[in-house]
Amino acid sequence: QVQVVESGGGLVQPGGSLRLSCVASGPIFSIHIMRWYRQAPGKEREMVAEVTPGGSKNYADSLKDRFTIAGDNAKNAAYLQMTDLRPEDTAVYYCNVQINTGWGSRYDYWGQGTQVTVSS
Repeated sequence: QVQVVESGGGLVQPGGSLRLSCVASGPIFSIHIMRWYRQAPGKEREMVAEVTPGGSKNYADSLKDRFTIAGDNAKNAAYLQMTDLRPEDTAVYYCNVQINTGWGSRYDYWGQGTQVTVSS
């Protein structure tokens, strides 16, 4: 069974930084893409950033100046470096991993989420 585990969330003051980690483990043939999403209370889940094993990256337009995603293929991991954090960044951050099977299918796996709270 594939597992996706996020870590690194917490309470940070406005202007501070956090680094989130996401690690996928289990029977993984290959990873297609890893994404970070977030969901604030009362709002829909939104995509934050994504990275492929080949190094392609995309960001939500409103976040690309403050957030940076990086992947580590050897560890099946993705990291989200967040800087200049603002109260509106408060949300549960989720990692999504799309995994290729050996027979041409692709499956989505989600982590349990990690809470990020930006407050003074």
